[in-house]
Amino acid sequence: AEVVVPVEEVMIGDYFAVRPGESIPVDGIVDEGISAVDEAALTGESIPVDKAAGDVVSAGTINKSGYLVCIATRVGENTAISQIIKMVSDAAATKAPIAKVADKVAGIFVPVVIGIALVVFGIWMACGGGVETALTRAIAVLVISCPCALGLATPVAIMVGNGMGAKRGILFKTAVSLEETGKVVTVVIDKTGTATKGEPVVTDIIPSFGIKEYDLLQVAYSLEALSEHPLAKAVVEYATANHVRTKRVDKFGVLPGNGLMGFIGDEPVCGGNLAYIETQVDVEDEIRNKAEELARDGKTPLFFANETSVIGIIAVADQVKEESDEAIVQLKNMGIKVVMLTGDNALTAAAVGRQLGVDTVYAGVLPDGKENIIRQLSQTGKVAMVGDGINDAPALTRADIGIAIGAGTDVAIDAADIVLMNSNLVDVPAAIRLSRATLKTIHQNLFWAFGYNVICIPIAAGALIPICGLGLSPMIAAACMSLSSFCVVTNALRLNIYDMMDSSKDSANESAASEEEFQVIDLTETDITKKENTMNKTMKIEGMMCMHCEARVKQTLEGLAQVDEAAVSHEANNAVLTLNADISNEELKAAVEAQGYQVVGIE
Repeated sequence: AEVVVPVEEVMIGDYFAVRPGESIPVDGIVDEGISAVDEAALTGESIPVDKAAGDVVSAGTINKSGYLVCIATRVGENTAISQIIKMVSDAAATKAPIAKVADKVAGIFVPVVIGIALVVFGIWMACGGGVETALTRAIAVLVISCPCALGLATPVAIMVGNGMGAKRGILFKTAVSLEETGKVVTVVIDKTGTATKGEPVVTDIIPSFGIKEYDLLQVAYSLEALSEHPLAKAVVEYATANHVRTKRVDKFGVLPGNGLMGFIGDEPVCGGNLAYIETQVDVEDEIRNKAEELARDGKTPLFFANETSVIGIIAVADQVKEESDEAIVQLKNMGIKVVMLTGDNALTAAAVGRQLGVDTVYAGVLPDGKENIIRQLSQTGKVAMVGDGINDAPALTRADIGIAIGAGTDVAIDAADIVLMNSNLVDVPAAIRLSRATLKTIHQNLFWAFGYNVICIPIAAGALIPICGLGLSPMIAAACMSLSSFCVVTNALRLNIYDMMDSSKDSANESAASEEEFQVIDLTETDITKKENTMNKTMKIEGMMCMHCEARVKQTLEGLAQVDEAAVSHEANNAVLTLNADISNEELKAAVEAQGYQVVGIE
């Protein structure tokens, strides 16, 4: 009997059922049933994957069509989705706050000015100026000095910049993210749902010689209308939009993972992949070559045939968003390298990458793989990651700047530093321009604040009185101080007239990749090999008291070339290391103890 229980009660070895449309609760292996599972949340693959007995399913993915009975293999914190959440937490713990220059200066400024005023008072007293003159000069120094300008230089510009971004639908979560976005040198873009629409649509209709396009569509529509497969829905939506009329199909049958079959009147018809169609009819070389060409373009060819021959091909693919290529052109013109990450296969990823014009494509990347790539790219400069799914969350957190698409998952939005409410990639270069303009304004404000004090404090102290008799009374000094703050605020308000969408002033990028420089890196085999060759060590560490201690030890260990990952726990007083090469226990111990912690054992 089927019994509904909380997911927390599912144990390894339990059988669990998943109906169409439901989310798979834990990791497992299919025991009975056939279905298509949407794994975009984990792999980024936009096309659902067919599952049958013996295939692996993961928590958080969605059963799209058939009824599945599975055996639980990993539950609770051990599921893939839970590991992603842990990676997000670990990556967040390693981010250090950025100290503001103005904050440091402001902390020193007031005591220094008080010291200068006392020195001025003493000098005028020593020179015989009298108490009144000496006090007047000292008070003028105190009044004309402007910590207000220093204090306002950064926050006012940040406030205006944040407001400008919000008007455009670009939400900066922190002041740090607004400041740092303009410093990125590499932008990494997720493919499915970010650069592409994330839903398969019909792209090509290729009828065989002597077959009308409408007739091909009618046969395809009649068959696919009876199927629950996501690719079938793409064909149905296209045929419906083009007012194609369906015909009655008798003796309809489904061959999971292969295709469909039935009779329209007395004529047998079928549709599906090439391997299945080849078992029904002879496929001409011209049709086969056309299908290979479509596959190279990242499209999925669906074949349809009658009793004697193939009547045509309908190609389905995940389409690139209209604004994506323009966004990437703008990023390149700003001198920024553009990288695309995806869990898709290398063939599809390469086709989309070429269409977009990115510099490098990483294909077959799992969530932890994305996080590792971001870490590697960060060694050459600040990296921004743009994504929308649960699978992007670790990379969004690991990146110097995480940018989430507003239409993405809550997990991605929570992990990001910036949210693009309009889900438009053109807002990525716009955010970078706004950040650069805000930084420029902050630098102008700081320059004015420093320059004002450097010039005015000596004048208020009476340095020019012996030379030309020029001095400042405390009342005039107060007016000058107010004018300084006014100038800083006014300069910051100029950001309100800045056009962040104007790309005409972007500096040309001489290092933009040409067609010959474009490269695709397939990590499918690499990741498998890496997992097979990894070595593990467990360090027993005393002295860790909190999450900050964890982050410190983690950052130290992962800074070693031989360490791929360090899972650190102050509660368990240990660190579990994943190594890519052998490293001596002495070297590991020295690295940790240099941070003030004690290593009591390594296994």
